[in-house]
Amino acid sequence: MRRVERIEQILRQAFAPEQLKVTDDSASHAGHGGFDPQGSHFSVFLVSRIFAGKSKIARHRLVYDALASMLAHDIHALVLDLHAPDEPYGSPQL
Repeated sequence: MRRVERIEQILRQAFAPEQLKVTDDSASHAGHGGFDPQGSHFSVFLVSRIFAGKSKIARHRLVYDALASMLAHDIHALVLDLHAPDEPYGSPQL
């Protein structure tokens, strides 16, 4: 399973998202530290009820906790755009 698919699977199980988009940005980081041709740099747009009432930092911690096993070896960089359903967020900017 590709890393993007694994990230999506983990996040779907953990957050039951209303919207989820995971983008592999690795190609734009070729030659930089942490680059892996299998994917190492990712962006996540995620809308979930679980984020309601939580600060940006708390939301990030929840995602980092969910992806902990992948952050140890498979993910070098992660850009997060996290929202609760009742917040204005527009479409993913990834």
